[in-house]
Amino acid sequence: MTVIKINAITVPHGSGDELARRFAARAGAVDNQDGFEGFELLKPTDERTTWLVVTRWRDEAAFGAWLHSPAFGHGHRSASEREGGPAAPPVGVSSELWSYEPAGGSSGSGTASGSGTASGGQG
Repeated sequence: MTVIKINAITVPHGSGDELARRFAARAGAVDNQDGFEGFELLKPTDERTTWLVVTRWRDEAAFGAWLHSPAFGHGHRSASEREGGPAAPPVGVSSELWSYEPAGGSSGSGTASGSGTASGGQG
């Protein structure tokens, strides 16, 4: 069953763009990991300072394998570190890892029929 891992990263006001830049610099780094299903970086649209890194995995074992892989360590080093330079200071002031599994939802690809019930809903 798909598992969803959300890294909730709190950054100081005005630092979100740097967080987004760092993620863009390593875009695709996890794409070929066995069991990886998708990634999104979510930027707050209000006054919050917590950004969400949402990843989807085939199962808990696939996430664990990536977490303990050399690719994880390499992907979490800065560009400077990967080139043998000093580490960049962290952008986030705190982070939490949340774990979820799908419990319902919709693909969003269809439209409601004229019957008054949504596709897949209770009628």
